[in-house]
Amino acid sequence: MQTLSNPQPFYARLAYILLACIGLAYIAVLGKQILCPLIFSFLFAILLLPMCNFLEQKCRLPRVIAAILCLLFFISALMGIIYLLGSELSALSADWPKLKHQVFIAIANLQNWIEQTFDVNAAKQTKYVNTQTGKLLNTNTVALGETVLSISSVLLFLIFIFLYTFFILLKRRLLIVFLLAVFDNAHSHIVYDVVEQVKYIIKKYIVGLVLQMLIVSLLTFLVLTFLGVQYALLLGLLTGVLNVIPYVGILSALVLSMVITLASAAGLQALWVGAALLGIHVIDANIIMPIVVGSKVKINALIVVLGVVIGEMLWGISGMFLAIPVIAIAKIIFDRVDGLNPWGLLLGDDDKNAKSP
Repeated sequence: MQTLSNPQPFYARLAYILLACIGLAYIAVLGKQILCPLIFSFLFAILLLPMCNFLEQKCRLPRVIAAILCLLFFISALMGIIYLLGSELSALSADWPKLKHQVFIAIANLQNWIEQTFDVNAAKQTKYVNTQTGKLLNTNTVALGETVLSISSVLLFLIFIFLYTFFILLKRRLLIVFLLAVFDNAHSHIVYDVVEQVKYIIKKYIVGLVLQMLIVSLLTFLVLTFLGVQYALLLGLLTGVLNVIPYVGILSALVLSMVITLASAAGLQALWVGAALLGIHVIDANIIMPIVVGSKVKINALIVVLGVVIGEMLWGISGMFLAIPVIAIAKIIFDRVDGLNPWGLLLGDDDKNAKSP
């Protein structure tokens, strides 16, 4: 009988890995409408699991009632955030004519500066801007119908997330039994270990992320209020929400905050807002995030950036949000499965035992 002591050649293993990566990417693109809300629901169900267990065990409620109450709490919290953002955006829309006037003044000052600095007269600048604006309007005319469709898609997306979250909470024990039945009894302890670690890490990550969002929003609001920015609360909320997306979110919040500030105040104040947000990002990256969001699973910065980019390519903004928790779950599995340990080492950020080449 032939033994399996000799491993397969490297090129054969590399071919299997490439095929597996291509297959996973194809399945992710093809099953986006199902997998994306399902993963979001899985994360939210883990976050709501302690509350559901409390209602079942301490309050003696049936599992169906406990799952419904948890889902209602989740929907209420989400609607509260949406209402707060909507009220601030309505205030911004009410001042839109004044903001539009300020934007025209800022553009005129910018044109004068360009003409004096680079010797490009205003006529050439206006011609270039009109050309680009015409292209943009033609594109936006086509995109207007797509925007209406995207709003309905977002509503349908949220409905599926709520339904999936409810059923995951309701049938969570059945899912554990299924996982145990898939693998041999000898591997049951590994399955339990992976499940418990995933629950622990995801719960800690999401709770830490919510706390980080609140701290960054409050800190941004206080700093912008001190600087005298008109829409400090709105910009604070947007900065906290966008900061959830690693690296890309804070840059988007910075540009958006500077543009809104420039439309309602002087250019110097917009520069102060940009400097303030950069300072908040430094504090968040070096103090807030390691303390609040830090967990036992460390993911190196290179993998985080690659994960965010690949997530955006596959699933857009949703993929950017899901990149880090999906990588964290993958690392937990890789660390506990023989043959996949090197991949867990690659995803991790622990290089104490790594030898220099």
